[in-house]
Amino acid sequence: MKKRLISLRVNGRTHEIAIEPNALLLDVLRQDLQLTGSKRGCDDSSCGACTVLVDGVAMMACTLLVASCEGQEITTIEGVSEHGSLAAIQKAYGDWGGAQCGFCTPGFVMTVKSLLTENPDPSEDDVRAALSSNLCRCTGYNQMYEAIRAAIAAEHSAAPRSENRRASLDRTGDGARPHTSIGND
Repeated sequence: MKKRLISLRVNGRTHEIAIEPNALLLDVLRQDLQLTGSKRGCDDSSCGACTVLVDGVAMMACTLLVASCEGQEITTIEGVSEHGSLAAIQKAYGDWGGAQCGFCTPGFVMTVKSLLTENPDPSEDDVRAALSSNLCRCTGYNQMYEAIRAAIAAEHSAAPRSENRRASLDRTGDGARPHTSIGND
């Protein structure tokens, strides 16, 4: 098959890649870009181990043609960290034992990131529905649900500080000189 050159934006970086028309996103991520966090578990989008975000929406990379992703922002587990530190959901998975063998963890984390972006305060039913497309063969899921609840609580406790910081920046007019007070004044 004749290869075609495409521009692919992954984790904030643009890559020029020559692909075959039938190339799958998972293969390009793992083989061409060496981003091996997304896993191949089923090849038919039934396990969720390959989940990535495409323009913020959880998608299964094992059945997604990479050519259809041109012009979109792809985020893998390698791109989830925040300012060089673990994201709240990653930290919570470690703290609460949400990851057993770790094979499925990237897919679960990406699915939860997508859920929390569209619904910052999901109910238990919302979480269960979002994760219904992800499978884990090691755990009974309870630790994962605890980790997700802890991540949501961590995000909520961090929000007031961020909002206060943003408000203090707004008071300076253009945000160029931040107000030094983070608290309420």
